[in-house]
Amino acid sequence: MSLLNIWRIPLLFFVSGMGVYFALQKRNWIGLIKERTQRILLPFIFGTFFIVPLHLLLLQNYYSWTLSYSPNPSHLWFLGNIFSYTILLLPVFLYFRSHNNGKVINIIKHVFNTPLGLVLVMGCFIGEAMMVKPNPYELYAMTVHGYILGFLAFFFGYIFILCGKPFWSLLLRWKWGFLVSGLTLYFFRVYQGQMPLYLLSVESNLWVFCVFAFGYKHLNYKSNALIYLSQSAYPVYIVHMMFLYAASYVIFPLDVGVILKFILVATLTFVGSLGFYEFIIKRVAWMRPLFGLKKQKKDSLEPINSHSQ
Repeated sequence: MSLLNIWRIPLLFFVSGMGVYFALQKRNWIGLIKERTQRILLPFIFGTFFIVPLHLLLLQNYYSWTLSYSPNPSHLWFLGNIFSYTILLLPVFLYFRSHNNGKVINIIKHVFNTPLGLVLVMGCFIGEAMMVKPNPYELYAMTVHGYILGFLAFFFGYIFILCGKPFWSLLLRWKWGFLVSGLTLYFFRVYQGQMPLYLLSVESNLWVFCVFAFGYKHLNYKSNALIYLSQSAYPVYIVHMMFLYAASYVIFPLDVGVILKFILVATLTFVGSLGFYEFIIKRVAWMRPLFGLKKQKKDSLEPINSHSQ
């Protein structure tokens, strides 16, 4: 978890900014807001009032607390952030789209098609960390740190796709450098027990660049597996806490070893979440929009390459 937590949430915001770039290629601003409302805001509201309270009831009952209906964003907090970023940055993104061959876009592409662009990204995240001084750095949920960091990642995610194939080729050339540097900082962090905020920011960005680089190399194609995983990830994430708490409720009281408990809880959470998606969410038409799925049964997944050219 120490290895993953430093970059998994920032990665999510980068990818979300990329998604807005793709969505704007097919829609005007009204269409984008409508689409984001349906795919982001609706699941956020539904989850807050109808999904999260279920696992909180399990928690309350397990510890013999007073049972109460407790609407809460919980693990869905980032959806509210993403929707607000879309609204706040929409004028900027519309300007970029309408001036695609303008001076500003040409400067952006020139900078981000060189390592200087990556240094600029890391500089912005270092500045955020030094200004906000988060403790711990990985505490993103419903914090000022998480909101500003997410805003930066969302914006730069859009820029990464805007810059097209030369930027992704740059990441590809440096993929092993990102991996070795990220591992070096991680092991240094484990050895030291703590690291300065500026190094945590650098490590986080190095892992994000690394994931994008290797993803661009090995996952940049159409396949049934990628399509299925792309569609299932969102609804599975929405419901996974419910199954995690249910599995813990059943497994924790058992008189078995801790490692076996961990394996059982993880397995039941995975099977339950994916099964609920496959046999209920995916197949019940009125439920699909509540979990961020399109109404049609088949969505397409295009590789980064085709969008960036």
